Amino acid sequence: MRHKCLRGGERPYCCDVCNKTFSQKIQMVRHQRIHSGERLYCCDVCTKEFTVKCALVKHQRIHSGDRPYSCDVCNKTFTVKGNLIRHKRLHSAEGPYRCDVCKKAFSRRHDMLNHQYIHGGECLYRCDVCNKAFTQKNHMLYHQHIHSGKRPYRCDVCNKTFIQKSYKIIHQHTHSEMNEWYLGLSLSGPDAPRP
Repeated sequence: MRHKCLRGGERPYCCDVCNKTFSQKIQMVRHQRIHSGERLYCCDVCTKEFTVKCALVKHQRIHSGDRPYSCDVCNKTFTVKGNLIRHKRLHSAEGPYRCDVCKKAFSRRHDMLNHQYIHGGECLYRCDVCNKAFTQKNHMLYHQHIHSGKRPYRCDVCNKTFIQKSYKIIHQHTHSEMNEWYLGLSLSGPDAPRP
């Protein structure tokens, strides 16, 4: 029955809070932790909690510096397999998406389509504070954080805040690069976890 549900695209399990549907009951149960706030998995280094074990495993790579996925073409390493797959498309003749105008390569189609607005000269979004124009709504929203002072993205390690998620991710690499120093410091202080 499970195989038939997956192949047929049936999604018989429905979240009673948001009506999102799932093909397997366990998927729905994990999803419902978002609504309940239940977090069963805890990082033993910084005590951050997670609703699913795979999210904890990915998070722990920040502390360990572990980058288990490696590109066989350029040796660039990644913490998440999906990022390696996306990256490898850049090396592939059939994989990357290319802009028809400037031939710039993109690993995701929607990134290429967003880029192509630059060539069309269309600025569909304007900041209501300074009137700066943007081709993408999310770029305008990030820009508006400058005016509001909003910094919604917080580093899991040191609590520094950022206006863009990508800035936070780049910053967090500094912790993994100084991993031995950081872990030595954090495991020896008064807030160190007890055995």
